[in-house]
Amino acid sequence: MAHQSETRSLVSFAQLQRGRGKVIYWTLLTVVVIAFTLVFIGPLYWMITGALKSSPELAQTPPTLWPADPQPENYSDAWERLDLAKLLFNTFYYAVGALVFQLVLDTAAAYALSKLRPKLGNLILGMMLATLMIPAMVLIIPQYVTVIDLPILHISLIDSPFSIWLPAVANAFNIFLLKRFFDSIPEDLMSAARMDGAGSMRTLWSIVLPISRPILGVVSIFAVTAVWKDFLWPKLVMPSPETRTISVGIYAFSGGTPQNVVVAAAVIAAIPTIVFFLIFQRSIMSGLTAGGLKE
Repeated sequence: MAHQSETRSLVSFAQLQRGRGKVIYWTLLTVVVIAFTLVFIGPLYWMITGALKSSPELAQTPPTLWPADPQPENYSDAWERLDLAKLLFNTFYYAVGALVFQLVLDTAAAYALSKLRPKLGNLILGMMLATLMIPAMVLIIPQYVTVIDLPILHISLIDSPFSIWLPAVANAFNIFLLKRFFDSIPEDLMSAARMDGAGSMRTLWSIVLPISRPILGVVSIFAVTAVWKDFLWPKLVMPSPETRTISVGIYAFSGGTPQNVVVAAAVIAAIPTIVFFLIFQRSIMSGLTAGGLKE
């Protein structure tokens, strides 16, 4: 009975083994897989092939599926014209800084809410989660006003990496994600550490963090990709050409640059995040599905 209940679905196992049911099932599965593949891979394919086309061919309607005369030199032109090396370095620098700040401060906040359990901890967590219901665009103006005149210190963070790092730390979703993982760590393990004389910081460093590598990997990926793909906020707080991110830099140069070169620059800008995801995709799945420890 247990095995039957585990395999029960909308279509019975016996129907899937019959000739007609088997054909219908695999036909629908194939169609759905192909459709979703085209939806997700289609724009990426258009971007890669569009970067190899000439400007007239790129603007042609209907578009061609493959460049009539591939021009791979568009990529080198984009690298030189838009100074992508500088833009990529800036974006990498901001992404790494945001990652470090989030790993340190968000982990500390989640650990405190999960294991130290301060007074009004649930209220604080609830207020954090309530911010997820506020549209991001609504927060742009108050964040910008704060950045141009930082309270108490009364300094401007315009063109400073802290204008990207500090707002990135206030990430309620990552704190909640870390807290839920920390909640799954058995209290017996924490009690054993306290009996051995380990304090809160020692327990965090020696027990909690090594166990939490999968979820820390997920948070790291979210932190890096959020900075890498952001456009509006870096455009507001990084107006100088020397401090622009890759997305802002491509937009700034797009006006006087051929569109095929701009598309080539977009392809180059997307490569680091795609490679980053392919390398750490296992951490994403294991971190999101990890719900506890086996005793």
